[in-house]
Amino acid sequence: MITPDYVKTLAAYNAAMNKRTYAGAARLSDDDRRRDQGAFFKSLQGTLNHLLWADRMWMSRFDGWPQPGVLLRDSPGTIDDFDLLQAERETADRGILEWSTRVSPEFLTGDTAWFSGATQRDMKAPTAGLVVHMFNHQTHHRGQAHALLTRAGIDIGVTDLWLVV
Repeated sequence: MITPDYVKTLAAYNAAMNKRTYAGAARLSDDDRRRDQGAFFKSLQGTLNHLLWADRMWMSRFDGWPQPGVLLRDSPGTIDDFDLLQAERETADRGILEWSTRVSPEFLTGDTAWFSGATQRDMKAPTAGLVVHMFNHQTHHRGQAHALLTRAGIDIGVTDLWLVV
């Protein structure tokens, strides 16, 4: 399905796009980042928080990272301070990049098992599909963040994978 090189490429894309997204978000006032804009996680800040929360949750399953300290429903409010959120995002992106260098074909052909708080049951699925899901989830919600930034008049540049990495 996917290869370790695919994982490295998507990890690099994720880090590059997060850097651009946060640079754009830093140009907004704190009030503007927190304003309910009707996005799935209400605000830009809520969306960025949820993305970090989800990456940490998936990486707890893939690489033994600590699980986030809050439930999914509370993920939009995980980190209140934008500067700290940005620093934690950068740390997570470095960790995902480092992990991507250790992903093996064997890892990708296996299964991942976990207890899902969202479904309240034990889950098991092919690891490769879950890795694809993690990166797809990032792109999906970062697209929402991009739309919020665009609405605010902030251009973060091209977002096409082949032009970014």
